[in-house]
Amino acid sequence: MTDWKRRIPTIMTSQELIDRAFARASRAEVPGAAPFDSVKKTNIAKINSIGDMTVTTLLKYVRAFPRMEKEDEFFSQLVDVVVGLDDLKKALASIKWGAEKTSHLQRMYTHKVKKAPTIDAVAKITREFYGRFSSVVKQVDKDLLFAQKARDALKQLPSVDPDVPTIVIAGYPNVGKSQLTEGISTAKPAIAPYPFTTKGIQVGHLTRGWRTYQVVDTPGLLDRELEERNAIELQAVLALKYLATVIVFVFDPSETCGYTMERQEALLESIRASFPDIPFIEVENKVDLGWGGTGNRPRISASTGEGVEELVEMIEAMLKEKRMQRMDELPR
Repeated sequence: MTDWKRRIPTIMTSQELIDRAFARASRAEVPGAAPFDSVKKTNIAKINSIGDMTVTTLLKYVRAFPRMEKEDEFFSQLVDVVVGLDDLKKALASIKWGAEKTSHLQRMYTHKVKKAPTIDAVAKITREFYGRFSSVVKQVDKDLLFAQKARDALKQLPSVDPDVPTIVIAGYPNVGKSQLTEGISTAKPAIAPYPFTTKGIQVGHLTRGWRTYQVVDTPGLLDRELEERNAIELQAVLALKYLATVIVFVFDPSETCGYTMERQEALLESIRASFPDIPFIEVENKVDLGWGGTGNRPRISASTGEGVEELVEMIEAMLKEKRMQRMDELPR
C-alpha cells in the first residue's frame, strides 16, 4: 500500500497541462529539404509533442492509483470512506478517455498535415488540432481536480500492514490505552492519520522472538458506542475488522477516566457485536491506584508496567491460537 502512496504524482489542472504541452511544442523545429517540407515536419513534431506528453501524463495518473480489486479489504474500505470508490473509478475512466481521445486526434491530424497541399492548409489544420486538443483536456478538468483531491486524501491513510498480525487497543478515553500501546511496543509508536480522528491512530510494533506484531491504539474510533455514529463514520471504524487479529479492551475500574463501569461494559458489548469474528481480551488497568478489580479479568498498570508482561504473554498465546486455526483451515 505504501508503494502506491509514494507513486501517485501531483496532478495538474487541465489548464496547467495545456500550457505545459504548448510550451513544449513551441520548441519543436525540424529542418526539411525545402521550406514547405520543413513547415510540415515542424507542425507534425508540434502535434506529436503535445500528443505524446499529454497521453503519457494522463495515463501515468491513471496507472499511479491502486486498482482496488487487488488491494486488501482494509484499505479498500478506507478509500471508499475518504474518496468514494465509484467516484474515483469514474474520474480515472474519464482521464483515460482524455488520453485515448488525444491519441486519436494526434494520429488523425498528423495524417492531415502530411496530406496538406499548402503552408496555409498546414497552419489551419494545426490550429484546428490545438483547439480540439484543448477542448478534450478541458472536458476532464473536473476529473483531474477530483484525482488531485483523492491523491491528497489517500496519502493521509495510515501506513499499516494488513498482512501483519495486529493487536487493536480499545476502550473509553483516559482508560490508559496510549500508555498500554507504548508499554507493549518494542519501539515508540508512531502517529498515523485516520479518517474521522483528530489525533490519528498510534501504530507500534511488538517483537517476540522472530515474530513482529502491530499494536494499534484507536483514539476517536473504538472509544464510544458505534450506534452513535453516522454511516460513513461507521464504515471507517468497521474497516478495522479487516486489520485486527485480536482486540484488547481496556477497562478503568477506578472510573477516574470519567466513565462508569456500566458504560464501559456497554461500550465493550457494542464493539463486540460489530466485530463478532475477532477474539477479545478484557483487561482492567490502573491497579496502581489501589483498585481491587471487579472479577476475573487480568489486572495491570500501564503506567508502572505491573502485569503488562503477563498480558503480552496472553496476547501472544491468542495470536498463536489464531495462527493454528488458519493452518487448520488450509486445504490439505
